[in-house]
Amino acid sequence: MGKRHQGTAPPGHVRIIGGRLRGSRLSVPTLPGLRPTPQRLRQTVFDWLAPVIDGACVLDAFAGTGALGFEALSRGARRAVFFEQDRAQAQAIEADLARLHQDAATVGHVDALRALATPAPEKFDIAFVDPPFGSALWAHAAALLDAHGWLAPDAWVYVESGVGDAWEVPERWRLHRQRDAGAVRGTLFHLGGS
Repeated sequence: MGKRHQGTAPPGHVRIIGGRLRGSRLSVPTLPGLRPTPQRLRQTVFDWLAPVIDGACVLDAFAGTGALGFEALSRGARRAVFFEQDRAQAQAIEADLARLHQDAATVGHVDALRALATPAPEKFDIAFVDPPFGSALWAHAAALLDAHGWLAPDAWVYVESGVGDAWEVPERWRLHRQRDAGAVRGTLFHLGGS
């Protein structure tokens, strides 16, 4: 995933680090403050999700580069849905999906919060939530996911935030794992389970 975070220059590309698409490049349009998920944190997240990724239906909200959604597809996810507000980013994700022959995915050129505020057309087994740092959107996005039927009863939710960011977690979300990588904190929650 990639978000806008002031002062961080994007690389020219991001590589998929595991699965059948390993080594494939994803384009990173030159946009101010684009912040792709650090590679070591992406590896950690997918190590955590390895037991549940195969056959999962995945939502990559605030998709940015789409790296997390692509990693999920590469590692056996059945389907991925990407939400990205920036038109250039959404088009880049669509182009990468076409180039990598990933037909089990759709891209919504939408504001993620606006999309999440509507009744979900399907339930997702895994959701990636990575809004721009400093935007204080985590609690709002989490509440919308929870309230509008976006999550399967046993879903997993990965949230990426700044290390110092605090926000309210829905009551039924249980902390599963957490890791800091520099200024970035990755947290995995599990619904309805331990």
